[in-house]
Amino acid sequence: MQILAIETSCDETSAAVVENGSKILSNVVASQVEFHRKYGGIVPEVASRKHIEVIAAVVNQALADAKISLKKIDAVAATYGPGLVGSLIVGLNYAKAIAYALKKPFIAVNHIEGHIYANFLVPNPKSLVPEFPFVCLVVSGGHTQLILVKDHGKYETLGRTRDDAAGEAFDKVARFLNIGYPGGPVIDEMSKKGDPKAIDFPRAMMDEGYDFSFSGLKTAVVNYVKRNGMPKKLPDLVASFQQAVVDILVEKTIKAAKDKKVKWIALAGGVSANSRLREDLKRRAKEEGFEVSIPPLNLCTDNAAMIGSAAYYLIKKGKKSNLDTEAVSTLRI
Repeated sequence: MQILAIETSCDETSAAVVENGSKILSNVVASQVEFHRKYGGIVPEVASRKHIEVIAAVVNQALADAKISLKKIDAVAATYGPGLVGSLIVGLNYAKAIAYALKKPFIAVNHIEGHIYANFLVPNPKSLVPEFPFVCLVVSGGHTQLILVKDHGKYETLGRTRDDAAGEAFDKVARFLNIGYPGGPVIDEMSKKGDPKAIDFPRAMMDEGYDFSFSGLKTAVVNYVKRNGMPKKLPDLVASFQQAVVDILVEKTIKAAKDKKVKWIALAGGVSANSRLREDLKRRAKEEGFEVSIPPLNLCTDNAAMIGSAAYYLIKKGKKSNLDTEAVSTLRI
């Protein structure tokens, strides 16, 4: 089964063709980073307009790369939430129009569910996918959640952030330090030159269940600079901040995996591209005897291939969506 998938939940316009939920025939992503960089963050109105400008070209390129025509597509899928409502509407309506015109099944996909399914897009025949049940850490600019994935389409949210998402904290700290946007990649790269033990920043809620809190950590960075001034070795500060975020994410994930007695841990979302997070989670999982699934870097950030994978398994469960499905900006899994 070949599915055309569209993802426009935030500031990436993406279209992909995915075969049988695991094989990527194409995955085109048009980034808007350069348009938003001067503002230090995403401007929703600008994002939705840019989606409108490029979505037709992105979909056409995805079909061309997959060497397939629209008539050969078996189903059409799109993200319907959570995300920026203006951005969601563009991709969702474009996908519904295609499905209606071709009389093909339409599948609306939860963006968070899509991130989880990035782990099912095997890059080569020897790649392993996580076995059910498994614990998945979904961590991005807008979301930080621990989810127990019991089976295809069956989830239990164990914990989520009570304030800032981890990626949001990265962006805010980077903006405060005036070191660039988006904050995650900038801090990750700069941290490689710093000492992660230089400053002992707090690890909030480390022993309090599965929920997260990063607002206090962000404030701790601000207060440190106000008390001591901007450090001469800025990489030490950002490395210490990053390590605090990673410690919280990793230890809570390991705790959840132990408590739920699973064999596999999966990582998903834009922040899963962070090199320190990937390294530390692999190391701690190995120490505790867990298998780990981490998507390749190009599938960590928002992309349509993950939406196509999730859609395939929804269809296999007999789930299809109505063409009157609306965008839901605050959708939960």
